[in-house]
Formats: sequence, structure tokens, C-alpha cells
Amino acid sequence: MKFTLSWLKEHLDTAASVDEIAWALTDLGLEVEGIADPAAKLAPFTLAKIVAAEQHPDADRLRVCRVLTDEGEKQIVCGAPNARAGITVVLAKPGDYVPGIDVTLSVGKIRGLESQGMMCSERELELSDEHNGIIELPSGEVGEKFTDWLAANRPGSVDPVIEIKITPNRPDALGVRGVARDLAARGLGSLKPLVVEKVPGTFPCPVGVTIAHGVAEKACPHFIGRVIRGVKNGPSPDWLQRRLIAIGLRPISALVDITNFFTFDLNRPLHVFDAGKVKGDLTVRSAAEGETLLALDTKTYVLKPGMTVIADGNGVESLGGVMGGEASGCDEGTTEVFLEAAYFDPIRTAATGRALKIVSDARYRFERGIDPAFTADGIELATKMILDLCGGEASELAAAGAAPDTTRAYRLDSARVESLVGMEIPAATQRATLEALGFRLDGDMAAPPSWRPDVLGEADLVEEVARIASLTRLQGKPLPRAQAGVPRPILTPLQIRERAARRMIAGLGYNECVSYSFIDQPAAEMFGTGTDAVLVENPISSEMTHLRPDLLPGLLRAAARNQARGFADLALAEIGPVFFGGEPGEQVLHATGLLVGASAPRDPYGSRRPVDVYDAKADVEAVLAALGAPARVQVTRKVAAWWHPGRSGAIGLGPNTLASFGEVHPRILAAFGVKGPAVAFTVEVAKVPLPKVKTPTRPALAISDLQAVERDFAFVVDKGIEALTAVNAAQGADKALIESVRVFDQFTGEKAEAQMGAGKKSIALTVRLQPTGKTLTEAEIEAVSAKIIEKVNRATGGSLRA
Repeated sequence: MKFTLSWLKEHLDTAASVDEIAWALTDLGLEVEGIADPAAKLAPFTLAKIVAAEQHPDADRLRVCRVLTDEGEKQIVCGAPNARAGITVVLAKPGDYVPGIDVTLSVGKIRGLESQGMMCSERELELSDEHNGIIELPSGEVGEKFTDWLAANRPGSVDPVIEIKITPNRPDALGVRGVARDLAARGLGSLKPLVVEKVPGTFPCPVGVTIAHGVAEKACPHFIGRVIRGVKNGPSPDWLQRRLIAIGLRPISALVDITNFFTFDLNRPLHVFDAGKVKGDLTVRSAAEGETLLALDTKTYVLKPGMTVIADGNGVESLGGVMGGEASGCDEGTTEVFLEAAYFDPIRTAATGRALKIVSDARYRFERGIDPAFTADGIELATKMILDLCGGEASELAAAGAAPDTTRAYRLDSARVESLVGMEIPAATQRATLEALGFRLDGDMAAPPSWRPDVLGEADLVEEVARIASLTRLQGKPLPRAQAGVPRPILTPLQIRERAARRMIAGLGYNECVSYSFIDQPAAEMFGTGTDAVLVENPISSEMTHLRPDLLPGLLRAAARNQARGFADLALAEIGPVFFGGEPGEQVLHATGLLVGASAPRDPYGSRRPVDVYDAKADVEAVLAALGAPARVQVTRKVAAWWHPGRSGAIGLGPNTLASFGEVHPRILAAFGVKGPAVAFTVEVAKVPLPKVKTPTRPALAISDLQAVERDFAFVVDKGIEALTAVNAAQGADKALIESVRVFDQFTGEKAEAQMGAGKKSIALTVRLQPTGKTLTEAEIEAVSAKIIEKVNRATGGSLRA
């Protein structure tokens, strides 16, 4: 939406500067996108007077002028044919930028004579295309700024153009008067009254208007028109052309320019038909299938039922609320016009414009909602301007339908402004603000004006009051605490653990994925469900029919998609809910990671190897440690069917399974199209026990200043015994003294069985003893060693290796 400052002042009596108006508009919600100020580029130029002009000795078309300036008399060489003594001119001095020729002047020589400036033409100053001679001013003093002279004599030449951005809920601001009303309510002046004088008709309207019953009555509830005969459709006056050009419109003719003027001035789109080209009466109806219209943009549109049209005996003449037709358009020979003003339904207008891909100023306003009560006043004001500019005589009005009733009222609660917005505004100021915006107040009820379709409740009244008062008055205030002191934690323990798991998984190098919570039935069946308990009643696709029982299906599909695009080595992870039923609460939080391909990129050191079960085991132990799981856990082989048997395990505390890890079953990889190797882990976050002591601080670091002692043990056990069994048994020999137990060697195979017996293997452990009170004696060490041997032998059925 563009308008000039002088245009705004036609509706607003104000002495505010452009900067003050621009700031206020943005603060009111009408964001200023740009200001084009012609005076800014003309600021350096001043007036001067030619004292003498003589022929250049070496050029027939050049004159050597002595010019009186505010800096004294200067010599300027000029080629303009009208350069002569006694005229007042516009001077550009050395250092000034001339916009029309994109040159910064400097002192130069022309045919051997020095020239100390330039006398400008209108084209060189971008005032017009005139360049046959330099500017001759009828008045002005030497040294006077050219912008000051223009402001006093040709104000339109230095009239700033303001462009604002209109939000969809403010159709009233699509007219200059609506903008002026907001500024007046803010206090930047007073709104000038809009006087509407009814133009009496001197003869009956020869063109009747009707609205077809049915759909058309909703699409166009009000239609008014009148014939004006004896008009002369020549060029519009200079003031009107300047305003239209300033906002980017091309003047066409007086009649067309008048309708464009009212569109932007009062947000009242109008249309003029050449009455001599209209056959019979005009009817507002719905378009028939296959009807066509040659519009004013010279394009032919095929219409569909439901589109609102204005038709006569020849067929469709105009597309209601969108664009007129070429066949009944006005031209230089038009002497009789039918002036139309109507109210068209916003939704139907928008649908028609989008379907036909027509963008017009009329559609832009009708689809947002113009003032339905201004239809009659709008045609009266337009009639008067046509009679003033084009002559002629007007007929009586021809009308069909009536303006829609927009009457409504909402309670104005003065105290609610403070509760909703946080601003203290006196009740009297609130009422004055709404009245300035056109609201009618009756007691504590406020009735919005017909031009404000966006006001639909009490909260909108508060918004209007706060907007006019300026939201910049708001002061930031901290919210009061519900309880004094240090605020309690907001996150639940499960949320804290979810965050800790996410951070640890990211630190391990995994890329987090977010997949749908729905999978197809075959995938659900492979992961243990697929029953009606997790069936989605209204799935959005056949691939999302069931709630996911595990996070692995989504990660495997993501891995397959990445492998198909050339990414072979992947580390993917997801944290989210999985479902074992469709009822509330039948879901748990899982953290799952998937490794595919190799563990490292290729390098000269042979670091690259396929991922294996120990990579998954290391990662799952790191995640459990981040969640605060106990260090001493049991690893069993009781895993689900989608894990590889013998290459997977479950980590638990007694019957409570905390996590699973291992290779993904080859059958699952084949079903999802993933090329192995692939290992994964799943942590059931909620099953990790919470610490017994709940404190926001970490415990003190326990460290001993006494030297630790390490002892190595080798046991002969059956080859089916897990190393972890021996480790846990050794760890339990003395929980206070034994700091750690780890496997450092395992001797298996034919050679081992040849030495130790068939079905046997050797497991070597290193045990670290850390005393705290005193240094261990040899006897104490031997006593602990004996306990370790006893515990391991009992747990594994083995013996100490000789």
C-alpha cells in the first residue's frame, strides 16, 4: 500500500514530519517498508542566475556563461539552446551527484575553457523526460535551495511516497483514509470530515440491475449503479495523474483514473462500463460452465460455476470483485457510462481469483473485506468527481439487494487491558481511543464500525486500545515466583534422563533421527506386535498402520535409504516412545542406536574394521553409566527374536532388563534391505533405577593415598562359561577392597583343550585391590586372593590354573 504525504494530508490535518509519521505507522502495526523522498536526491542543488552568455570561441553550439551563485560569480560552459542572460537556473556545483546522468561533477575543461559547474535540465534531475534545455524558473533567489523552491511552487515534485505493509486482518488500512484514521487516533493530527453529498438524478436509469436468486445473493448481497451521460473521457487532471504515478499506477483516462483513485483513497473499488456497449440490463449471477470473458488485461478466461459474474444480453461483461471485461471497457470515444459499486463476498472473490490466477487491486481488497456500508456513499462521491472532471449528467440510482448487517457489540472491560496486556490505561482514554477509531459506545458495550471486520470479541477491543496507546510503553517485569527461594526443578526425572541419554549418544558420534511413530503391519509383526491392540483406526497410508513396538524399524529404514544413496558407514540413533498397546500409558521410552558398516574410515594404519557386538556393548554401557545405572549388572542371552542368537545380550539387574545389544538378525536386515554388518543397542530408560539418595550435588570424590595392589588369576573352566560370570564372582569376594576386575586373556581352541582337557578354556583376570585405612600386608592380600579363588571356582565350577 503506497501513498504520498500530501495525499495523506487530504484526510489528516497534521504538522508531523515524515519520520514521525513513519515511526507511528510501524508502531500502530502498519509497518513502513520504505519511504521514497524525491527531495533527498535534490538537496545539493541551489538556484543561480545567468549574468552573461557569450558564444564559445571554438564551438558553435556551446555558450560560455557567467553565473551568479551563492559562492560568487562562476564560469560555466553550457550547450543548452535556451541558456541566456537574465534567467534563473538550477545549479549543480563540483562534487554534487547528478542522478539523471549518474555522474558526480568535477571542475573540467570543455573545448579549452574551464567549467565550474553545470546548469541542469529536468531529465538530469529526474523530474521529467524534458531535456531540450536547462530549467528556467519564473522566480527564486540566488542561493535558495531548489527543494525549498519546489516545495513552495511544485510540491508534487518533492512529495514523499510512503509504502506500508498491510496485514490480512486490516482491510480498512487499504485506503488512505483508514491510515489517516489510525494516525489521528494516535494523536498525530485530526481526521478531516468526509462530506458525502448525494447527487440528484435528472433522469431514470436506463440500465436496470438485478441479483439472481440463490448463490448470487450470498456472493453479491448489494449492487448499485447509475448511468452518467454526456461525459468526455479525456486525460485526467495533473494532480490525479501525479498521485497515481507516485504509487506506481499508469494513468489511462479520466474515468479509469477516478475508479483507481477511489480504490486507494477510500478503499472503495468501483467499475465503469461503457453504457453504449451494454445490451439490456445487468444481472449478477453465477457463471455457467464453459463461459468465457476477455478481461481488461487482454486475457481470455474460462469460467466455472460458482464464480460471480456481471452479465448483460451479450453475456459476461465483468468478473465480480476481480476484473472488468474488455468488451464493455471505456475508451476515448466513451460518452455514456454505467458506474457500478457493489459488495462481493470475500471468500468467493478469493477463490475465483486464485482459480483464474488473477491478481488485481479490486480482488486484493474485496477478498479481505471492504466496508459494506460504504457502497452507496462511495458511488455518490465517485459520481460527483466524474461530473466535476468529465462533465455530463447523472441518472437516478439503480439498486439491488441491501448492505449486509454487520451490527455487533462487545463488552468493554477497562480492567482487562491491564490483565491481558500489562498496561495501565485510564478508562476514559480507552473509550476515547475506540471512539476515535469509529466505534460506537453505549454504556460498557462497544460496537465496531462496519469497516472493521477483524474485531470479533472483547480481546480485540483490548488490542485496539493497546495498539493506539503503543505497545512500546510495556515494561519488562519478571514473573512472580510461586514459592520463595530457589525454584524447584521443572523437569521430571525421566526427562532429565532422556536429556542425559541424548547428550551421551550424540557424544558417542551418533546422528539423531526422528522417525514416525507408525510402521506397517509386516514390520510390526517382525518386532513382536502387529495385533489389533496397536492398530491405527484411520492410518494416513498403508505404511503407517500400526504403532511402533521398537525404534529399530525406523532406524533400519533410514539406514537402507542412506545406503541406497551411497552412505555405507552409518551411526544412527533415536530417543522416543514405543508402544505395547493403544491405551494411555501403554508406552515406554527407549533410546536406540544402530551402527552399520565399518567402525572407522580408511587410513594407512589399518584402523578400519567391521562393526561388531563389542562396539554396541561399549556404547550401551556408556549410555547406562550416563543414566546412573549400577556398575555391577548381569548380562544374559535372553534377548528378543530380532537379535542375532549368540551375538547379542541383555543387561539387567535380576529380572529387570535395562538394555539389549548385539548384532541385528540377518532375517531382519534382509527384510529391511540393509546390507550388514549391523549392530544395535536399546536402553529402556525408565527401568534404570533411580539413586537412593536424591541430591542436586555430586558426592565427594573418594580417593585413597595408599598404593593399590594388582593380582592376576587364571582359571580353567568349561568353554561354555561366560567370562562375566567369573568377573562378577571375583568382584563379590570383597566389595569394599576390590576396586575393579577385568579379563586380560582368554585361552581357547584345540591347543587349550590339549593342555587342559576336552571342552575346557582358560580365563585370566586381573584384580585391583585398593586399601583405604592402611597398607595391605602380605597375609591380608593372600586372604583376599583365597576368597577370590573360592568365589570363582564355586560360580564357574572351574579351578585355578596350575
